[in-house]
Amino acid sequence: MKILKLLELLRPKQWIKNLFIFAPLLFAGELLHFEIMIKSLIAFFAFCGTSSIVYIINDILDREADKVHKEKKFRPIASGEVSIKNALLLASILLVITIILSSKQNVYFWFILLIYFFLNILYSIWIKHIVILDLFFISAGFMLRVIAGAVAIWVPLSSWMILTTIFISLFLAISKRRAELVQGDEENVIKQRRVLYHYDTVFLDQMNTIAATGTIICYALYTVSEKAVTTFHTENLIYTTPFVIYGIFRYLYLIHIKKLGENPANILTKDLPLIINALLWFVISVLIIYKSKGFIW
Repeated sequence: MKILKLLELLRPKQWIKNLFIFAPLLFAGELLHFEIMIKSLIAFFAFCGTSSIVYIINDILDREADKVHKEKKFRPIASGEVSIKNALLLASILLVITIILSSKQNVYFWFILLIYFFLNILYSIWIKHIVILDLFFISAGFMLRVIAGAVAIWVPLSSWMILTTIFISLFLAISKRRAELVQGDEENVIKQRRVLYHYDTVFLDQMNTIAATGTIICYALYTVSEKAVTTFHTENLIYTTPFVIYGIFRYLYLIHIKKLGENPANILTKDLPLIINALLWFVISVLIIYKSKGFIW
């Protein structure tokens, strides 16, 4: 049971966010190159280790606030099932593993990984209490994942990909804040997250509309951009846009109608329509990109 609680402390479900690291690999047409794939996998696990260290530190800092949350009170540290001493020991072991894993990565990857770590620590200590800026720090974390994925395999990044990442990460962050505000215990919601005092659902919905629109437009423009057409020798990537639109609409349905969204990782790993949509987007993207590069029939 103790081992399971230690594993829970790592929040492995949240590692799904680190899949953004593979975006440059996919769109650079390098998915079928074994050595480059290994570099991306190492980058992925390095970010998984680093993000888990951040989660442990965050759980230690937030243990008192988590105790008054209807779900977070069951977290290993907040519930008292894992001591702070053992949590710090686990974080130290993760740090060593992450350093060993990333030992052969280039200096630029290390630089981005350190920025990611310190930005998240700064967020946990201070920024998460500052209205709007808290959302941009969450977005920065996703953008750093994409940049790290590109640096790890040494490929250039499209400006449209960066913009799409910014908007979709803002969309997820705003959706999370809305769910926290709507689903939280009215008496304890400010204790759980003080920044929620500065938000209301109307304001969050307005921002989310902008973020959702930005995601769709930037992705659509990327698929028909000169760089994409030149790289993939086809304009067919535009046919993956409906999957992105459906994904955004489905997520909005889940947070507005089903009242979900406080934990994006749970939605993305449990909602079957979203999972099927993501798989279809991936398969069709691979077929279009890699057929155009001569790798598929």
